[in-house]
Amino acid sequence: MSKKITPAVHYTVDASQTHSHLFKINLQIDQPAAGQVASLPVWIPGSYLVREFAKNLQNLKAVQGGKSIRVFQNNKSEWRVDCKADQALQLTYEVYAFDNSVRTAWLDTQRGFFNGTSLCLRVHGQETQPHGLTLSPIAGSTWQVATGLPAVKVNKQGFGVYQAKDYDELVDCPFELGNYWRGEFTACGIPHQFVIAGAMASFDSARLMADTQKICETEIKFWHDKKPAASAPYKRYVFMLNAVEEGYGGLEHRNSTALICNRRDLPQLGMKKMPEGYVTLLGLISHEYFHTWNVKQLRPSEFKQYDYTQENYTEMLWFFEGFTSYYDDLLLRRAQLIDNATYFKLLNKTINMVLQAPGRQVQSVAQASFDAWVKYYRQDENTPNATISYYTKGALVALCLDLTLRTEGTSN
Repeated sequence: MSKKITPAVHYTVDASQTHSHLFKINLQIDQPAAGQVASLPVWIPGSYLVREFAKNLQNLKAVQGGKSIRVFQNNKSEWRVDCKADQALQLTYEVYAFDNSVRTAWLDTQRGFFNGTSLCLRVHGQETQPHGLTLSPIAGSTWQVATGLPAVKVNKQGFGVYQAKDYDELVDCPFELGNYWRGEFTACGIPHQFVIAGAMASFDSARLMADTQKICETEIKFWHDKKPAASAPYKRYVFMLNAVEEGYGGLEHRNSTALICNRRDLPQLGMKKMPEGYVTLLGLISHEYFHTWNVKQLRPSEFKQYDYTQENYTEMLWFFEGFTSYYDDLLLRRAQLIDNATYFKLLNKTINMVLQAPGRQVQSVAQASFDAWVKYYRQDENTPNATISYYTKGALVALCLDLTLRTEGTSN
């Protein structure tokens, strides 16, 4: 448990309205400014598209001194409250949660999930203050809670009080709720938790834990060859995997990751050969875990302080995503989870994807990075002709640099 500090900004989240897919939030601001402004982010770091999370916010109300006060909407995602300064202010609202992706929020009778960027209004002027979040227990529910956010006082299921040092940490620690499968392991002495929603009973959990442990240890040692346990940027790490009928993707966070995969890609008991789908899943795990350092610790200057109100442009996604895409498969090989033939097949696939895209001669990787907000996530019939993926071409840049450094005898 973390040391308790009374936060000036505190959210209470009620996830009991599963049939209506509504999270109910109570936001307590102990010392608001006069005319306090609050807003919901329009994007989530790691996914470079304006997603307009405020479209799911409804029924916003404000109370101060026991009286209801007016709330004015300044723009699509920002509100101003007609309140006095330094007198406790309470905001209540609901968020519709029915997007089964890693980027937003989901709530039904089987599972709950949310990122803070979808649920937690940003209190302007108090972003650097400690933030608290209480996840209210659900009467009669057997659900459990998984998150990377430090706990202050929680029950055996994980419901209770959590605390972040600031708003950035709060929204960088997603929550998984439900009757999920859970496993644990240590990597270089650091505790790791793995939770899976939607897994079939026939999946080989021991195989997945052992393989993930190898990935984590290989990557920790890649970044910290000396005293890895003491040097890693987190004290524990949480994998949150949503296994579905059709789906694939992941989103990195400072000490956790949210993943989604096809249910059939999980390893099966008695599996002798490694199916292509399982290799893909391991590559996804490797990719998002590598981001713990490459883009979360080592980040472009434009991301030093996130602006949650608009696009955050950078020409460097080819490095942060492309180099991560190169190392995710290479480190699977170094962890001895795949053989040379499988690795070269994966590398060949990346090369072919770039060579088969006419857009590689039109758009540089720097341009592709800068235009991600309007092109990469909004593809159409002309996309292959006009653009190139900063993931795949960036991975080939990493390959070329690595091969060049190898000839100089300085590669890692």
